[in-house]
Amino acid sequence: MDTGYLIGIWPDWEVYSQGPIQQSNFIRHYVIGRYQHPDWPDLQWKPKPISKISRHMIRASIVAEDSRFYSHSGIDMEALQAAMEYNLSEKRFVYGGSTISQQTVKNIFLSASRNPLRKWHELLLTVGMERNLTKKRILELYLNVVELGRGIYGVEAAARHYWGISAASLSAKQAIQLAATLPAPVTHNPDTRTKFFNQRVTRISQYF
Repeated sequence: MDTGYLIGIWPDWEVYSQGPIQQSNFIRHYVIGRYQHPDWPDLQWKPKPISKISRHMIRASIVAEDSRFYSHSGIDMEALQAAMEYNLSEKRFVYGGSTISQQTVKNIFLSASRNPLRKWHELLLTVGMERNLTKKRILELYLNVVELGRGIYGVEAAARHYWGISAASLSAKQAIQLAATLPAPVTHNPDTRTKFFNQRVTRISQYF
């Protein structure tokens, strides 16, 4: 049954390797979810090519989420092991150790479920993505589908929502703030400025 499921969801990688950014599974779920949550804001999503995204945003995303992005093949075993050890020490699930590639796969094709089978699908799809897409394209997809606030997907929509500017105009300070929203952007973002958010800003800023 699992093999049949994977065959059913296995992407045509040519569709994702170039051309317009496809709407992600998370975005589709948000649009559907608004029927049950009319208080949620309208979807904000404006995909842009990576050439029109600030280099500060690219750097901040890698620093915050996947410092070895260019050296691994989709799965960072060091980060995964560190996350597992931390979770065991805390006796609860805190960190997942997911790479940017894994997060991109989860956002585009899967769901937020922590079901072990879903994680297995994520790993297989990540290997497929890394074999068929360039690092630049994976990063481009990620920056256009990542959630950065309630109903805010992608850095272009986020830049316009928080500061009224384009993603190309993001300063280093603003890019760091967007990267600091992860992994819980609805709660921790430039509008809420929680303690966790400010700590993340400080931590990421050390690498700029």
